[in-house]
Amino acid sequence: MGTSQGFDVQRQVEAVVQDFRSSDPPMPVVVLYSDDDTGARSIATELCEVQKSHGTRCAVPSAMAGGRRRARPDEGVGAADARAEGLRNAIHAVGELSDPKKWNGVGSRADRDRSDYRRYAFPRTRFVVAVDDAVKRWAESASAGEADRRASEKALLRALVEGRRPQFSHWVPRRTVSDMSHVFPMIITTVVAATLAATLADVSGLTAALCGTGLVALLLILNFVPRSMPVFQWLRRECRWFMTTTFLRAAAARSRPVAVSPLRPFRSRDAVAARLYEVAQAMTDSQEKDAFRLRLHVLALLEDLRDNHRRWSWDLRGFKRLRPPMLFLPVADADNGGIELIKAVSDIRSRRSELDPLLVVAAVPDGSIDLLRRHLPADGGAGTAGDGRAHEAGPAELSDWHREWAADLRVGQSPSHWGGLPWVVRIPVPDTEHQTPPGREQCVKASTRRTVARVVWSAQTLALSLALMAGGTAVYADALSDRHCSTTWLTANRDTRRKAASGGRAEECIGIATDGVRFSTWLPGGDSEPVGGEASRSGGAPWSLSQLETRIEEQNEKALREGRGKYVTVVYAGPLSADERRGYSPVKGLEELGGVYLAQAVVNKASSVKLRVLVANGGVDLGDQVEMAELIAAYAERDPTLVGVVGTGRDLDSSARTTRILQRAGLPVVSGTNSATYLPRQFANWFGLAAPDEWQTSQLGLIARQLRRAAEGRKPSAMVVARDTEASDDRYTEEQARYGGEMLDREDFAVQEPLSYALSPGGDPEFRGPAGKICESADVPSVIYFAGRVEDVSPFMEQLGTHAGCADRKMSVITGDDLSKAVFAPGSESVAPEVTLYHAALAELGKAARGTEFYNHAAEYLPGVGDKVRYDSPALASGQTALSYDSTRALFDAASRDDTAQSRSSTWVNLRAVRLHGMATGTIDFQQAPLYAGRTGHSIALMEVRRLEDGSSHSRVVCSRVAGDTRPLTEKECAIGDGGAG
Repeated sequence: MGTSQGFDVQRQVEAVVQDFRSSDPPMPVVVLYSDDDTGARSIATELCEVQKSHGTRCAVPSAMAGGRRRARPDEGVGAADARAEGLRNAIHAVGELSDPKKWNGVGSRADRDRSDYRRYAFPRTRFVVAVDDAVKRWAESASAGEADRRASEKALLRALVEGRRPQFSHWVPRRTVSDMSHVFPMIITTVVAATLAATLADVSGLTAALCGTGLVALLLILNFVPRSMPVFQWLRRECRWFMTTTFLRAAAARSRPVAVSPLRPFRSRDAVAARLYEVAQAMTDSQEKDAFRLRLHVLALLEDLRDNHRRWSWDLRGFKRLRPPMLFLPVADADNGGIELIKAVSDIRSRRSELDPLLVVAAVPDGSIDLLRRHLPADGGAGTAGDGRAHEAGPAELSDWHREWAADLRVGQSPSHWGGLPWVVRIPVPDTEHQTPPGREQCVKASTRRTVARVVWSAQTLALSLALMAGGTAVYADALSDRHCSTTWLTANRDTRRKAASGGRAEECIGIATDGVRFSTWLPGGDSEPVGGEASRSGGAPWSLSQLETRIEEQNEKALREGRGKYVTVVYAGPLSADERRGYSPVKGLEELGGVYLAQAVVNKASSVKLRVLVANGGVDLGDQVEMAELIAAYAERDPTLVGVVGTGRDLDSSARTTRILQRAGLPVVSGTNSATYLPRQFANWFGLAAPDEWQTSQLGLIARQLRRAAEGRKPSAMVVARDTEASDDRYTEEQARYGGEMLDREDFAVQEPLSYALSPGGDPEFRGPAGKICESADVPSVIYFAGRVEDVSPFMEQLGTHAGCADRKMSVITGDDLSKAVFAPGSESVAPEVTLYHAALAELGKAARGTEFYNHAAEYLPGVGDKVRYDSPALASGQTALSYDSTRALFDAASRDDTAQSRSSTWVNLRAVRLHGMATGTIDFQQAPLYAGRTGHSIALMEVRRLEDGSSHSRVVCSRVAGDTRPLTEKECAIGDGGAG
């Protein structure tokens, strides 16, 4: 600044700027005046340059920039005409200020770069200018004199839409692309809604992206459609303001009210036309039409500036623009419209309740300073302190002028101050020659520290956030894909979990299959159909998992369609995963699931209550059955039709925990093949069809007793050989070893120390060492109780048949019901030449075949079994399909009493009243099943396998009982002939 007075003014302006950073202080119109006019003008000009260097948005109307002065009106021109000329010049100046370049395009590029945030937008001001232009063209046309108001409204609307002034036509959709201020919130809302809908609807990310893109494109097309009034035209911010501002409501008070609604587009268009007509009347017919036009322009300008500094806007622009806009009028007189512009700003601010951020600094010639009143006093005097004149600050109080002006502002706006301009503060400054030269003062500047909003809510932060969100979304989607079997964009089917490959095993899908999940897709070749003959000869099921899942799904659709709410749901829980390390395929799971499907097909055809089946996978050998049980229990909370579980057919260390989880969920478990003795004793929800290990071993004792008697008085040696279970949770093997050793001891054998064998890393049993200890000992055992799995029998027999100490020695091997899965045929299991194998079988199918329709149903519904199905058909001989069928029928019978779908708790209670005749294994009777104790009446068969002269192995039933037959087996009935000779 060149003078000390300029420093004082600049310091006070910076104080106002500092207050503006944290609040909304009232902004004055600062009027500088001096006797020679040049002093005030120089201070205003210097102040403008300083504010530009500080990064303030400054604007200077070209007519008031202080260049060549306009010629004064001729003496013959009246005061009214001179005032009208000033009003028109002021209107032109406001229209000039609606150009954003006017606010940050003056000065050097460095000045523009220092400005806060981005360019201003002036939609309301530009719209008012366009309305003014349309009214002028309408008034000049022939339609202005029409008496029909409707026709005039249409003509005005047409004139507005067809405006051709390039600088004000951006809002017309037919000419240029409109701004996105009103469409952007709709797009954001659409994207968020599409994201939520995609998440809730569980659709793929591509589908969600396509739908969201389509909705956004539809919004843009509707917004830019070239019509006279686009679909969103009345929703634009300038149109909403035009329809709601109280300034125009007062102008149209004598006419009918107008309103807009997005739901009524045609009525809204008529409302805009009606408001245009009212404004046109005020602009053309009223005596103060030019004054009305100027105040409407100033109102729009102030409202635009207020909106440009709105703090709580979508982009928080008010927190980023820390300096108020400043309008500098280096020469403001009556001729160029500066006086009228100052008056209009004060009048609008006095009428409006909102504070706007515009700070006006004007240099008014001394001869025009008294014009800054709406009316002069009647006596034409200069006025007194109480005449309502604008606040005036003298040199002594120059440092406090803003504080005192703000304190007097409320009184200054009172109606009794009829002639005042309360928003104007007049500051007299000395002439140029009397101004004090600057001393050591420095221009002060308000704090320039960047705000949190500028740093956090910015395009850079948005880009970083989007990048982090995209990365987080990708990581989250990848984590979902790694954890769950079926995933979409940001969602997953949480009823299943994915097990990563480890130890050579293929990936598994664990849990309960819902919403189209197929476990067959996780099996090698799971979608292919097996060749029936090959599958039958090898003892496997002649159907694939894919076939069963497809047919079960068809039955489920039938149950939902025909049941009409009258259906129950059961879950089959079994091992449906493959282990490529051991060449293991889920034969057990396939056979059991075949029985469940067969039961479903039969009951859905014959019963009014339908059966819905869900498939659950517990992994290879049910190794993940606890996790499976947790997922079943979680699903049970959502589905009240789920009444029970069929399966869990392997006895593992985790079986008790699995059963407890299902018990807490209120789910009874009916197992066909799990022979655990302790489960029915510990859990009231356990119902087993397979003979328990302890009872099963005691029946094998009938054969061991005969082997002991054949020893002719000497006490024969016996041994228990068991799989090492330290690295596994195979409780079946532990139970078999314990009960087998107790049985041998009870039958008076000389029981040697038990011997265990391990599994190689590839899963193969290692018998070379154990076989050497057996065959090279001083007392080679004549009876071995083998507590192992069916896949270990053939390697064990291979070692016994080839080792020198055992090859020519007659031996008997006794084992449990896991051998039911064995197929003693070429290429499958076999026995050593001098060894006789005795084992328990899961069920006696031959005796029950005559009284059951199971095999007729199997021929009708099961794929690949052929037309002639017998109890000894390789696909059904193991008994696992039959037991699973009987289990499902028993559970369904309890869940459909009185032809009514029962609740979960009722099904549990009804199970103890189930008695079904004609089942695949006989009569299923739970009526005599006591709580926490074992029941009787299990189906069992004791089998003998010998080596024939042609090298093949032959299996026969020694003795048996069908299910429901509680008569005990006798030694006579279970006679083995020559005592186990080879």
